[in-house]
Amino acid sequence: MNRKELDPEASPLADFGAKLRTSRDARGWTQAHLATLTEYSAVHVSAVETGRKPPTQAFVRRLDEVFESPGRFEREWRRATASTLFEGFSEYLRSEADAVALRLFEINIIPGLLQTPAYARAYQEALVRRGASTQQQANERTALLLRRQEHMAARAPRLHMVIDEGCLRRVVGGREVMREQLRHLEGMAAQPRIILQVSPFSLGEDRPFAHPITLLTLPRGVMVGYGETQKRGFLEREPDTLAEWAGEYDQLQVEALPRAASIDFIREVRKGFDSG
Repeated sequence: MNRKELDPEASPLADFGAKLRTSRDARGWTQAHLATLTEYSAVHVSAVETGRKPPTQAFVRRLDEVFESPGRFEREWRRATASTLFEGFSEYLRSEADAVALRLFEINIIPGLLQTPAYARAYQEALVRRGASTQQQANERTALLLRRQEHMAARAPRLHMVIDEGCLRRVVGGREVMREQLRHLEGMAAQPRIILQVSPFSLGEDRPFAHPITLLTLPRGVMVGYGETQKRGFLEREPDTLAEWAGEYDQLQVEALPRAASIDFIREVRKGFDSG
């Protein structure tokens, strides 16, 4: 039987796969045996070991159970996924996973948690074409985003999102991708746990925030914030800054279009893509 040689230095996920194989070999387990223990397929185990498929959080937690190594594989997984992300974003992800409520403002693109797979891939592929990202990084970021969406859907925290009008009008992936994305946005905006508002261009200079921000409410009422600039992201815990952000977000919420009017606005923009 052919055994593929692994190159741990090829990518962070390849390194994760190589460590998994080493651990499995040390136990004398075959891929089929590990598959039985984890209740995944042998094909899945092989794909993770060879770096062809990124592991999910559920899978790595199952690995920690069967190897009796609490947190070890999950820590390796977090390091592997964090290497493809903005500085500061991996720290944000740990807070996002525990948040009971999220408030965010996005200025340029549809918020990641509401992106369709086609929209997400188109955005990441553009980074590859410009040389700002490798194909491997683009694939890993897209896969991570889809896992975040699955996790959010399962936990169903409260989501309040204000998006700039430019997010709706900026064409990503072509007209068909945008039609699909805006239809998806309309559907998500109608869900009880989600409040989506549009900040129209007409707000002009009265719109707070020059960059995207997120405010997370954690268990026991703890709040943290996350902001991004062109090159980096940062987690904010300083109470005075968080209070300022929360106040500006409240103002933004009041100034933006109401929920029903925002859904109508999204629908009208989508009809423009339909008729083109």
